[in-house]
Parts: sequence; C-alpha cells; structure tokens
Amino acid sequence: MTLMLLLGLNPLQAQEVTTEVYKKTPTRELTLKIYTPEHLSAEARRPAIVFFFGGGWNSRSLHQFEPQAEALSRRGMVCFVADYRVRKTDGVEPRTCLADAKSAVRYIRANADRLHVDASRIAAGGGSAGGHLAAATCYCPGFDDPQDDLSVSCRPTALVLFNPVVDNSEQGYGYDRIKAYFPAFSPMENIKDPVPTIFFVGSEDPLITEALSRKFQQRCQQAGGRCDLHVFEGKKHGFFNAEEDRLRTLELATDFLVSIGYADRP
Repeated sequence: MTLMLLLGLNPLQAQEVTTEVYKKTPTRELTLKIYTPEHLSAEARRPAIVFFFGGGWNSRSLHQFEPQAEALSRRGMVCFVADYRVRKTDGVEPRTCLADAKSAVRYIRANADRLHVDASRIAAGGGSAGGHLAAATCYCPGFDDPQDDLSVSCRPTALVLFNPVVDNSEQGYGYDRIKAYFPAFSPMENIKDPVPTIFFVGSEDPLITEALSRKFQQRCQQAGGRCDLHVFEGKKHGFFNAEEDRLRTLELATDFLVSIGYADRP
C-alpha cells in the first residue's frame, strides 16, 4: 500500500515543488525546498511546517524529511525542508546550526504572504539534532545571526519532534561540544510558554532515552502546554527513517496537526 493511500490522501492532488535561497553564508547559499499545494488563490494563507534534518550537527541529510513534506502538503500545508550549515561541510559549531535554523523560520515568516503561509501558524519539525534545532528555535533565546531582522519572530507555533535532542546536559547529548553555552542551548532547560508538541522516541534509544523524553513532556505539561509523547517499543535511535515506522509516525503526526487546525482532514 502506498504512503498516500495509508494516509487517506488523493494521489492526484497536485503540488508545486520549488527551491529558494533563504540565506547567503561565507561557505555557501542555504536553501529551502518548498512544497506548496497547487491551485491556491492569491489570497490563500495556509499553515506551514519547516523540517530540519538530523546528523549530530555534523552532517547533512537533505532528503530525510521530503516524504513528510510531500505528504503534509497534500493535506493543505505549505512545507519546507531546510538546509543549514554543519561541521563536516562548513566547519561550524552547533550554535551556528541554530542561528541558521532561526534564520529559516524568520525567512518563512517575513515572506509569508508571498509563500501563501499563515504567519501565525508555522510549525517546526526535525529528527535528532534537527529536532533540537526545531525545539531550540522555540525555547532558546539568543544564538541569532547578526544579519537577521530580529523584529521578525523565529518562534514556531507547534513542534513535530522525532527522537529530538532536547537535553544537552551531561545526562543528555552533546554536552562536550556545547558546554561553553549550556544551559542556554538546551531546550529542556528553557521551556516557557510551550507550544503544542508531538514527540516520538524509541524505548531502546541510548541517546534520547525514554526517561529524558518523559521529563521533557512533564516540563511542558507543568508549564501548561500539550506534549503528546509516543514511545515505540523496542526501537532505537533514528527508527522513524525505516519505511514502516516512517508511515506510522507520519500518520500520528498528521492526526496531531489536524487536531490543532494545521492539516486538512482527508
């Protein structure tokens, strides 16, 4: 059975796929791959989501979230897959990755009308270190590119997180690399005014453990927010990239986005 049939999508529903440069850096231009539902009126403004690939802030995986972006655009969302600088390609440290992620959200919001985006409904998603970037754009002040227009908010209004790095303490992930700017860089330590969130983790993930995931959920809930945590039994880090688990997590993510008024019902 195809992905579209599993998600109740019309395989003939058209979409437009384009690419734009959202930022020029000393090493290269950074792009957004954009999935836009076709046949939108000039006045149409749709909810959006921007995805950030994983890779430990080290490597790039530009195609990782293309299936999710394609599927959600068929549910009426404008979807973006963002490139950002990483250590192997650009020789940068994690805080530069976060600066790029914030620039991407700001670009989408600043160009919302042209991109048919509802600027009040821009979600962010990602896996592993990309999940960290999505959560950190929401919860970690600072780490801005000095060239950005800081009057434009980089804060997403919902989060879709796939085994995300939300704890950068010594008990979490990446502390040795970011300790000079811990705890400011760690979403776990900075939850305030939480946005609706869905969170996927494997019960056997040694990097983002079930216990840490539940701690994040609890802190969101204590702050008055919604955090739907889905623990996949027996699964390890990156499990959502396998086809069966990609389909199941996407199905759950779609239901979540429908529930908050971001994705269309089938």
